[in-house]
Amino acid sequence: MAYWLVKSEPFKYSWDQLLKDGRTHWDGVRNHQAANNLKAMRVGDKAFFYHSNEGKEIVGVCTVVKEAYPDPSDASGRFVMVDVEPEAALKRPVTLKEIKADPALAEIALIRQSRLSVMPIEPAHWKHVLALSEG
Repeated sequence: MAYWLVKSEPFKYSWDQLLKDGRTHWDGVRNHQAANNLKAMRVGDKAFFYHSNEGKEIVGVCTVVKEAYPDPSDASGRFVMVDVEPEAALKRPVTLKEIKADPALAEIALIRQSRLSVMPIEPAHWKHVLALSEG
């Protein structure tokens, strides 16, 4: 199993909306590196759900339930999307400020590649963020 982080601006698509919907497709990704990350996702992989711009915090965990398939909003036919379902909200959101201040997370992709909308998360970073969310 691999770990990921997906970003969404809450006013466009929030964690609460994913909970309400129960499943969604992760579409609209036009950065080639982020698209390659979508292509690498496998059913059962886990992803942190990150609220970007507003909040700037990891708020939940979702599961990949359908691997990459063509994104119909892409006229070029080059980009893909995956489907995800919510697994659980974090007990406490973990903010970007906390992540940046934690030496154990100095190399997390969220800091190293801050503008990337879909990124891999190392297992050690995954476990550390989950521990932070416990309080």
